[in-house]
Amino acid sequence: MGDVKIELASQRKIRTRNKLYYRFNHWPIWIFVFFLIPGPMVFRLFEQGFGGSMTWWLAAVLVGTGIAGLRGKLPGCEPAPYIIRFTEDKPNPLYRRICYTFAWSAAISYGVLNLIGLVVAVATGKWMLKQIYWYGYFPIAVPIWILGLMGKLPRVKPSTAGEGDERRYFYGTVWAMCIAQPVLGILWKTLPLNRTTDILKLVVFTGLLAGVGFLSYRGYLPRTRKIVPGEIAALD
Repeated sequence: MGDVKIELASQRKIRTRNKLYYRFNHWPIWIFVFFLIPGPMVFRLFEQGFGGSMTWWLAAVLVGTGIAGLRGKLPGCEPAPYIIRFTEDKPNPLYRRICYTFAWSAAISYGVLNLIGLVVAVATGKWMLKQIYWYGYFPIAVPIWILGLMGKLPRVKPSTAGEGDERRYFYGTVWAMCIAQPVLGILWKTLPLNRTTDILKLVVFTGLLAGVGFLSYRGYLPRTRKIVPGEIAALD
């Protein structure tokens, strides 16, 4: 494994049931994931605030994910862990494949669009993020949805046999995006718009993505350690 940290499956605490607070704490994650699906509309939300169609979309997401969560059809909201053996060739349920497809889409699409916006701003001196979201979101998101439909993404494959590795890819991506993008948002709101600060934003954003990605690869961040197969272990 080199310098990559590992986690022995035999040392992991086995859960036969998911506690109520554990199930409830996963619900906001999926609210956020599905709320982000209509990318250009979400950008308008950050630009103008809540109102109109986005309010109704949020209500639909709350109701839909709430029902799915109560029925145990959201990852982490199940009454009991679905996977307890990481090497087991077990069918990956449809709800997991759908949820993780849209989670990959949210993480990758928004990160790529923001990166493009930064590069364009540095190169041209103009911020065109609204146009980039409007014309670029679906060309990026739709291929990801198609890959998910085909079972070609980590945690979206027909079998759960690769979870020991696939979950670390997923959480590594989530950590990188959930750290880099809020920091970028703070910089965008607080710094003046000029070439120097645009370059700073680009350097900080890409630096955080690379740095967090490296830490995830090495297994230093929660849920990014490689799970060594062969023993029973509850999935989280």
